[in-house]
Amino acid sequence: MRAAVLSLGLSLALAAGAPAAAETLSAEIGRTGLAATEARLTARGGLSDEERFALGGIRFLRAIEQSFQIRWQNGMTDRTGMLPLLRLPVPDNPAPQPFDPGAVAAIFATADADLARAREALAPIPAASDFGLVIDLGDLWFDVNANAARDPGEDLLDIAGPALLGWQWSERPADAPAPVVRFDSADAAWLIAYTHALQAFCQVVLAYDPTEPLTRILTAREALAVHGPLPPDQLLGSQNQGLDSIDMIALILDTLNQMPDAPRMAAARDHLLAAMVNNRDFWTRLAAETDSDREWLPKPGQTSALGVSLPEGTGESWQAVLADGEALLNGQKLAPYWRSGAGAGINVMKLFTEPRPVDLAGWIQGWAAMPYYEAGPLVSAENWSRFESLAGGQPMLLALWFN
Repeated sequence: MRAAVLSLGLSLALAAGAPAAAETLSAEIGRTGLAATEARLTARGGLSDEERFALGGIRFLRAIEQSFQIRWQNGMTDRTGMLPLLRLPVPDNPAPQPFDPGAVAAIFATADADLARAREALAPIPAASDFGLVIDLGDLWFDVNANAARDPGEDLLDIAGPALLGWQWSERPADAPAPVVRFDSADAAWLIAYTHALQAFCQVVLAYDPTEPLTRILTAREALAVHGPLPPDQLLGSQNQGLDSIDMIALILDTLNQMPDAPRMAAARDHLLAAMVNNRDFWTRLAAETDSDREWLPKPGQTSALGVSLPEGTGESWQAVLADGEALLNGQKLAPYWRSGAGAGINVMKLFTEPRPVDLAGWIQGWAAMPYYEAGPLVSAENWSRFESLAGGQPMLLALWFN
C-alpha cells in the first residue's frame, strides 16, 4: 500500500512538471514560463529538431530575461540604455535593492553564458531539416521580477513590440492578435548568427569592465550629496539610477580609458566573424525554401508573420554590407578617418587584436588613432547606400533584424 502511494505521488509530481496533453511548446511557455520549459527540455534528452530549436530559442530569450531580472533587482529600469540588454524598457521596481556596481558586468557575463548554451542546442540541427516550430508571440513573456508569475507588463510584445515591429507597432490596433511565427531550419542559422553577434557585444563590455569606474563615480556622488542635494540634471531630465548626465559622460570616458582585456577583445572579433558566416548560411538556406508559411524573415514572395515584405535584392545587398564588415575585421580594408585623406584609414582588425585604452580626445585629434592608422584601400559606403535604398526608410531596424 505504501509503495502504491509513493508511486502515485511520484507520478503526480512528474505530471505536474510535464506539458499538458497535446499542449504545444508555445502554450507551455505561456503557461509555465521560459525557465520551467527550458528545465524540462534540458532534462529530457533525445530531442527532435523542433525541440532543439525551441531549447535554443528559449535559452536565447533566457539571456534577455535574466538581464531584465538583474536590472529590476538593481532598479536599472530606465529607458536610456545605449547597449543591447540595457536598451529595452523594464517595468519599474518599487523597492529595488541597493545598487551593485557589478550589476552591469553581471548582466553581460550571464548573457554570454546563456547565448553559448543556446548555440549548443541549435548546432546539431541539420541544414536540410524540415521541422517547423509554431510560436504565438503572445505566449512569450519575461519573468522580470523573478516571481514565477506572469504579471502585467511582462509580455514580450509589451517590452519589445516596437523593436520587433518598428513603425508598424504604432499603427497596430489595440485588439490585434499577436503574430504567429513558424520557425524553420533557416531560422536556426539566423539564431546562431545572432548568438554570436550578441556575444561579441558581451565580450567588449566585459573587456572594458565598467565596475571599477562605476564604483568610483557612485562613491563620489555619495560624498557630494552629504552637504545637500546635487543640482538637477540639465540634460537627461530625470535621474538615471542615481547618475546624471555628467556622471554618465564620466562613466563612458573612464570605462573606455582602461586597459582592455585582450583575450576578450579577440573573442569579440571571432564572434563577429562567426556571426557573418552563419548569417550567410541563413540566406543560403532561405533561398532554398519552397514554402511560404508565417515566415520570421521572408525572402521576396514569402508571407511574413510580422507583416514585413522585402524587395528583390535585399538579401544580396545585405550580404554585400556584411562582406565589407568582414573585410574590415580581417584588415583587408580600412575604415575612413575623419581627418585623413582617401589613401589611408583605420585598421579595425587591430582594434580587436591589439587593443588599447580609448582616449576620446586623442581619437578626435588623431594621436590616439596612430597605432591603427595606415595606408591602404578604404571600405566604401556604396554597399550600405544600396541597402539603405532598399530598406524602405528603416535601414537600422532591418540591420538589427538581419544581424
